[in-house]
Amino acid sequence: MSSTAAFYLLSTLGGYLVTSFLLLKYPTLLHQRKKQRFLSKHISHRGGAGENLENTMAAFHHAVTVGTDMLELDCHITKDEQVVVSHDGNLKRSTGVNVNISELKYCELPPYLSKLDVPFQRASQTEGKDNRIPLLKEVFEAFPNTPINIDIKVNNNMLIKKVSELVKQYKREHLTVWGNASYEIVEKCYKENSDIPILFSLQRVLLILGLFFTGLLPFVPIREQFFEIPMPSIILKLKEPHTMSRSQKFFIWLSDVLLMRKASKKKFEGHYSDSVLSHYF
Repeated sequence: MSSTAAFYLLSTLGGYLVTSFLLLKYPTLLHQRKKQRFLSKHISHRGGAGENLENTMAAFHHAVTVGTDMLELDCHITKDEQVVVSHDGNLKRSTGVNVNISELKYCELPPYLSKLDVPFQRASQTEGKDNRIPLLKEVFEAFPNTPINIDIKVNNNMLIKKVSELVKQYKREHLTVWGNASYEIVEKCYKENSDIPILFSLQRVLLILGLFFTGLLPFVPIREQFFEIPMPSIILKLKEPHTMSRSQKFFIWLSDVLLMRKASKKKFEGHYSDSVLSHYF
């Protein structure tokens, strides 16, 4: 390679690095800053599944009482097209009855068991007296001013439509975010109601991280407004340490370093997301 070619190559690379760094630090030079609708630093997953039976009204009331900034919950749809709050589509784990929510009318849903395993916490259970599966509209009515993160658990057009209708009915577009790890579900949510902020799907999270570490992120417009990423170290709470190989532990450590680093958070939060960056679970 001639010295002239090398000069142009280094000049181009240097210009790219400088431009990428400046735009990453000051993204509003290229993109319009998104309006911050609300700030959520404490998010109660399934209403705080480690302290009450998950996704119950008791759990939600407790979470709001102790000062949570946002409720996270999961939705399914019943045979009579009622939107219910439940993580599992099949109720075997949570109720002991091997039946799908979609196969039953709301009035036919069995109650939760009095004790449930805590998600993402090895050998831990929680218990409670409120064992009724609530309707989404009940949650909206009980917490009109609380931000809510809705995980659309199944790729069901009617479910997405009904959730959108409820959000509009209770005038919660400014206090609601919805989506799923599935790219297809997130796309359907956006097409159904673009006024409700959407989450990054898993596919998009991986893309955004790739763009961030290659310096290309500042040049890409982003439609999503809420960024949630899995916390790899949670795996260590689910498995006995002695059952994991060194390579597995190293991979978890490396993933934590790449995903949980403060630099990533600072660049995504506020500039590229609407207001919340959740190190999820």
